[in-house]
Amino acid sequence: MSAYRNDALINAADEVVIRQHLALVALGKRPADRILRVGRLLDVNGRNWHADQEVVISGRRIAWVGPAGAYRGSAPKRIEEPGLSAVPGFGEVHKHIESSHLTPEWEAALTLPRGTTWTCEASHEFSNVNGARNLEFWLTARLAGSPTKIFPLPGSAVPPTAYEWGGGHFGYEEQRSFLEAQLMTAGLDEVMDWPAVWNPDNPSHERLWGMIRATFEARGVVEGHAAGMRDIADINAFAAAGMASDHEAWTAEEVQDKLRRGLFMELRPHSLKEIIAGLLAAGQQDWSQFALCTDDRSCSDTMKLGATDHNVRLAVEAGLTPEIAIQMVTINPARHMRLTPWVGSIAPGRFADIVLLDDVGSISVAKVWADGRQVSEGTTYLEEVPTITWPEWATRTVNIERDLTAADFAIPAAAGSTTMCAAVLRPFHWADEFITMELPVADGEVQRAPDRNVTKFAIVDRFSGEGRTSRMFWLGTGPRTPESALACSMGHDKHNIWVVGSSDAAMAKAVNALRQTQGGWALVREGELVATVRYEVGGLMTCRPAAELDQEMEAMYREGEKIEWMYEPTFSPRWWPGFPERLAFATLTCAPWRWVLVAPSPLAPDGLVNVATGETHPVVWPSAD
Repeated sequence: MSAYRNDALINAADEVVIRQHLALVALGKRPADRILRVGRLLDVNGRNWHADQEVVISGRRIAWVGPAGAYRGSAPKRIEEPGLSAVPGFGEVHKHIESSHLTPEWEAALTLPRGTTWTCEASHEFSNVNGARNLEFWLTARLAGSPTKIFPLPGSAVPPTAYEWGGGHFGYEEQRSFLEAQLMTAGLDEVMDWPAVWNPDNPSHERLWGMIRATFEARGVVEGHAAGMRDIADINAFAAAGMASDHEAWTAEEVQDKLRRGLFMELRPHSLKEIIAGLLAAGQQDWSQFALCTDDRSCSDTMKLGATDHNVRLAVEAGLTPEIAIQMVTINPARHMRLTPWVGSIAPGRFADIVLLDDVGSISVAKVWADGRQVSEGTTYLEEVPTITWPEWATRTVNIERDLTAADFAIPAAAGSTTMCAAVLRPFHWADEFITMELPVADGEVQRAPDRNVTKFAIVDRFSGEGRTSRMFWLGTGPRTPESALACSMGHDKHNIWVVGSSDAAMAKAVNALRQTQGGWALVREGELVATVRYEVGGLMTCRPAAELDQEMEAMYREGEKIEWMYEPTFSPRWWPGFPERLAFATLTCAPWRWVLVAPSPLAPDGLVNVATGETHPVVWPSAD
């Protein structure tokens, strides 16, 4: 039992008492709680292995580290692991826990056995659903007993652009209050709206710089998001503006350009092997300015691939030594996020988070310790998951006070028209201009063109109660099967409901199903609701085990296989699956996107807006004679 009052969170007053106690334990003047002896231990500060080491633990923290038998004090419990190698608990420098679609306590039960003991939570997802409760949400699981340390970074993208609204709005005062309230608040989540940062005329300029100012005042970290940024002038301006990092680089050359300008580089799994191989070929020797990060990964993929341990294995496969790769998920991200007093190394004062490997080369995790106790054996989580009854502010977030109908998704034509011009987008459309197509008119409404791979896409506001809907035509992704639709309440980054469908009635049915479940997925096939997946917390997550959610997702996929999906063959299948799960990311509105569809707002009444310039445009207009 620890001799201090509160060591779950990090508060300055409690921290003083904790440190005073740990100093006495280290000197042997107070007893420790337990001693863990390991075959060898990796000092990530110097990248050295030390044989036959002991870690002395008091409460959740480490008090002493050194050669076996050298500790002057006593402890009632000793644990011997002579055949295992100890490395620090793995950390995520940039991750959206919401993308696991599990609430934090259940996500912890999945990722802790895979070595992840701490996460810098990029919290603009839940922030856009309920900004006011952001910090409370992320600390609830920890206070309930979950061993994972979550360091929240309030979202800069709340809202993602000035053309979106609802759920949350963060500026100077909000960021200042988050940083003052809790030392676990590490900084500012990825600054994505680059046009708003550099352009004083952008309507989000003042809001974003208010958040950056509040972060500087608290000596926090301003995380960056430089997607599509290749021009040297832009990279220089990005760094000059105070952005400290980027996790969006795709090539070794891009990484070199950004690294040279002082950006801390956070490598994601889908490009890290190519980047690391390219950097090694170019002679890169210093890896201290690099971390590995997950960003977004579903619980289903984590069950198949792993968590942070998967990222480390990829880095080793790319040519890094295991020791360097481990530094990239321990001391490197902890230094960057200014969290080294608490995480990142097996050292006194830090949380007693230790990954025990039975094979270092393959990053094979045998056991994990967190908060000073063993929490896993293999991939089995040994702890009882805290029971959290999430309140209505977290579980009643799909606020649509009426049933939607087919009329909500109709696009009226000009009187007497037989065809209309339409602005058409396709998922991940980064071009400067939208696509223009001529579409048929029937019964006074502009129609889809399935023979040309054109279907209809809509965004439904889920915050005001009114269910305001913007709709337009989409190319290359969606159901071709008649009377079919797919809807989801997870639509990065605003997380309004998106729906794609071959008929307006099917689109309405899918959205109405999400009203009932309070979020998730809804699949309609030939007029019948055939599958739902429940994300009842924030419309983004579910409070249940990973395996249960995985089974529900697999059931939806099986139903989806019975639908014919449009597919644009000129696009890579990596980004354009027939079953359009990636449409959840296709609703992004940050740079490098230009034309996007958002829920109707005063600045974008029809929903179609160029987020780089603020230009708006109708979704249809009369054809030329």
